[in-house]
Amino acid sequence: MIEVWAPRAERVRVRRAGGGDIDMSARPRGWWSAEVDLADGEEYGFVLGDGDALRPDPRSRRQPRGVHDASAFFDPGAFAWTDAAWTGRQLAGGLIYEMHVGTFTPEGTLDAAIDRFGHLISLGVTHVELLPVNGFNGTWNWGYDGVLWYTVHEAYGGPAAYQRFVDAAHAAGLAVIQDVVYNHLGPSGNYLPEFGPYLRDAARNTWGLSVNLDAREVRDYIVENALMWLRDYHVDGLRLDAVHALHDESPTHILQELAEAADALSAHQGRPLTLIAESDLNDPTLILPREAGGYGLTAQWSDDYHHALHVAVSGETVGYYEDFGALGALPKVWTEGFFHNGTYSSFRGRDHGFPIPPAVPTWRLVTFGQDHDQIGNRAAGDRLSQTLSTDRLAVAAVLTLTTPGTPMLFMGEEWGASTPWQFFTSHPEPELGEATAKGRIEEFAQMGWDPAIVPDPQDPETFRRSRLNWDEASTSPDVGVDHARLLQLYRDLAALRRARPELADPSFAHCEALSGGGAEGEDPRARWFVLQRGELSVLVNLTGASHTFAVAPDAGILLHTGAPDGSGPAELAAAALRHESRDAGSFLTLAPDSAAIVGPPTR
Repeated sequence: MIEVWAPRAERVRVRRAGGGDIDMSARPRGWWSAEVDLADGEEYGFVLGDGDALRPDPRSRRQPRGVHDASAFFDPGAFAWTDAAWTGRQLAGGLIYEMHVGTFTPEGTLDAAIDRFGHLISLGVTHVELLPVNGFNGTWNWGYDGVLWYTVHEAYGGPAAYQRFVDAAHAAGLAVIQDVVYNHLGPSGNYLPEFGPYLRDAARNTWGLSVNLDAREVRDYIVENALMWLRDYHVDGLRLDAVHALHDESPTHILQELAEAADALSAHQGRPLTLIAESDLNDPTLILPREAGGYGLTAQWSDDYHHALHVAVSGETVGYYEDFGALGALPKVWTEGFFHNGTYSSFRGRDHGFPIPPAVPTWRLVTFGQDHDQIGNRAAGDRLSQTLSTDRLAVAAVLTLTTPGTPMLFMGEEWGASTPWQFFTSHPEPELGEATAKGRIEEFAQMGWDPAIVPDPQDPETFRRSRLNWDEASTSPDVGVDHARLLQLYRDLAALRRARPELADPSFAHCEALSGGGAEGEDPRARWFVLQRGELSVLVNLTGASHTFAVAPDAGILLHTGAPDGSGPAELAAAALRHESRDAGSFLTLAPDSAAIVGPPTR
């Protein structure tokens, strides 16, 4: 049986490849059905009204020739899964690795990504988060222009390759989180409005017409899509893109519906299922339990932590970074989660955000020093590694992996990749490509970035430049970033995070912070921090000179950024390791642009 929701059509036919058209029967509430059995891989589509144009199935699982062409039947139950013993991974205590399939490897496929699982395991990764993989028009794209939410992009390998990827991830002990976009559809290949009121014709968000959450069938389209990933593809979690753009005035918010559906499936399958929201609202309602009036999502991204870390190591205070130039920004996000929790946001021109209740576990905030948005939405798509020294990058690594939240890395960050991550598209329509390029330049006006350095998203070289160069991951060049040193530091930090319970402690009450420096007239990056996780202290010296910290009498140096093995350049190691006792207490002197983690031995 084939069915489709098409309330705007007066007639609907199924067209099979080489088999002619079959009229479908009208059913209540705009549904149409036909007794048609399709073979695996058989192509088909729908013809609406009395016209002749073929349209893909809104719930298509596979599009062999792109989003404008026929769908192909795909049976998800035909795959021979080997993960029956997989019991999942909870987010608490985890380390997320965000990747884009098309640029993660030279091949840009899901099967090629499997070959890099050994690298992720050695890094201590527990969760692999994929940028959207659903069908979009063109060959390469970030994935946020998807128009067929149930498909897997053919160039990545299609749905069969996706099943192989998840099965192999579970065999390697890795959970999979899939980034999904329910707040808008892409500009090319979106035929859903021809079928029914999937979009609000009079309401828009940043990316186009808003999704019509007033229609029960559209809400079901979203919830059933989420369950498809979790059930049919054995995915362990979803990252929900820009949920602040979901306009929903229903008694039960769509986010709560998603959480309830995921929790029910989790109980049935006996493994944790994670929902992570990307939100611009700084509103803990998303992650509060439903018993406390929240939506019951597992976690949400915290851009505030990124902004505070970015400003601390880079000194950049333009645009939305301006408020985070305050000396207390990093200590505040360390101890309270949000920086803007009812405070004035100069970028927005109004008060913004709400406080996080102290009882909320710290791990419910996903925090990061770099991610696809914060790099790719810069004018040139430049990473921190393209402007900072190895020493500063090492400090950023410490702040990323000692976070009270759940840390997330962006692919290549772990070795200070030299390749940029730029915004790229491959729209076949010239006018759409021109509009996209123009929109990018306009978007950067408020940040004050030079439009001359914005790469053309449609230029194939923009995509190619963004591919990771794996050959550099183990190199230590004489000039530039010491990739091998950084990679070892990330591995050591992840191992320390697993070994020390203080770094997995979920209580904000056990987080304390002090800061100093940044005097008027000084380099805005000239500052120091003492960040506490229980009995552990994260000491950060960004003052430009040696700085002495008071430490607990029984504290030992658990890790420092002089070099991964503790040797490093002689002068840096000597400064970082001068730990002396005095009558007044114990002190540790850190060299410029360095960090250390100190605390009592493991008991």
